[in-house]
Amino acid sequence: MNQSLAYIHPDAKIGKNVIIEPFSVIYEDVEIGDDCWIGPNVTIFPGARIGKNNKIFPNASISAVPQDLKFAGEKTTVDIGDNNIIRESVTINRGTKALGYTKIGNNNLIMAYAHIAHDCVIGDNCVLANGATLAGHIEVGNYAIIGGLSAIHQFTRIGSHVILMGGSLVDKDVPPFVKGAKFPLSYCGINSVGLARRGFEQETINLIKDYYTIVFQSGLNYSKAFEKLKTLPKTPALDEILDFISKAERGLIKGYREQE
Repeated sequence: MNQSLAYIHPDAKIGKNVIIEPFSVIYEDVEIGDDCWIGPNVTIFPGARIGKNNKIFPNASISAVPQDLKFAGEKTTVDIGDNNIIRESVTINRGTKALGYTKIGNNNLIMAYAHIAHDCVIGDNCVLANGATLAGHIEVGNYAIIGGLSAIHQFTRIGSHVILMGGSLVDKDVPPFVKGAKFPLSYCGINSVGLARRGFEQETINLIKDYYTIVFQSGLNYSKAFEKLKTLPKTPALDEILDFISKAERGLIKGYREQE
């Protein structure tokens, strides 16, 4: 372990082959797994639980207390999985008593200046582009791509395999497999390119398109569209869509219509 000119609290638990560059600070109650690289000027606060083979770039702040006026100093964590890349000046806050943790999965790329607030849950293989900002209590499914400078409202959910345009303002749930763009944020088709790259069969991609034609382009309200979807032959993709819609407490984004 390289720790020259870094401060590492004696109670921190550091794995094997970890490099901690100069001027980084590792507080107590921190766990860092094997083969991680912690760049210079990184601050890792109490409550961080960091897995293996992560790379954290300069000026990142991990597990700082939440920016939540209700936070009363309760013991909470940031749980980060394996093989993540966390770029310059990213901020990831620990949880509050509401959930108890902020969680980042595996194989994610979190680009420079992104912010992940308290009690967020990020899946695996996601990309948060530069300056993406997540408020508290947000859920992001696997393989989601959030464009740069996007702002996500608290308690919003982003489904798996979603791609959002840069600068998106998200205040409604974005269901799985879709593209979100325009102002206000709207359904702009399914993420067919991303799905094909991840091994989805064309037949499945076509079915997903048919499902969302019912939801967003049939003229039915969402309740009636949901009931119609339930009558269709079951597939794993349909099950995921139905489960997501059934839990959409904030409502769904709208279908896109051309400006008149």
